[in-house]
Amino acid sequence: MRSSWDNRYRERSAPADPSVFVSTDLAPLLGPPGRALDLAGGAGRHAIWLAERGWDTTMVDTSEVAIRLAAERASEAGVAVRVIHSDLTAETLPDGPWDLILMVHYLQRDLFQPAIERLADGGLIAFSVATVRNLERRERPPLPYLLDEGEAPSLVDGLEILHYEEGWSMEDRHEARVVARKGSRSVDQ
Repeated sequence: MRSSWDNRYRERSAPADPSVFVSTDLAPLLGPPGRALDLAGGAGRHAIWLAERGWDTTMVDTSEVAIRLAAERASEAGVAVRVIHSDLTAETLPDGPWDLILMVHYLQRDLFQPAIERLADGGLIAFSVATVRNLERRERPPLPYLLDEGEAPSLVDGLEILHYEEGWSMEDRHEARVVARKGSRSVDQ
């Protein structure tokens, strides 16, 4: 698995700008900066965006190539991002508590419960994942990595959902986009 992701990052240029989900949907829901964990963060576009806004950011990815690229990009941007090379399918998540856990374009259903357990009280979990309708226009990601329509809220059951929508994104992906909060701390808007 790691070698396929390494090859993917070697062969294609990775986006540097944050997704619309992060810059538009998540941004107004963020409170004061705290500790952020970006899971499957790739080349670091979201981790760097958070660090530029004062977040103490840690990013995890399985690809050594992506991790190196993220570290280089963070250095060029003049921000500190801790990068962890880890296979999320086989290793545990970094210890919390985290004020924000982010997953964009990555689905591993068994990560949600451990992620929620590592959230600080009042912490946010935010994710944007393609749904099965994405296959109407794109052949990737394949079915095992797609959410069923309407499934997303069940992944954060017990948390307060602050934002939820499903539809075609500006990046032409049919996605479920969720921001949910653990506990009852209010978030400055």
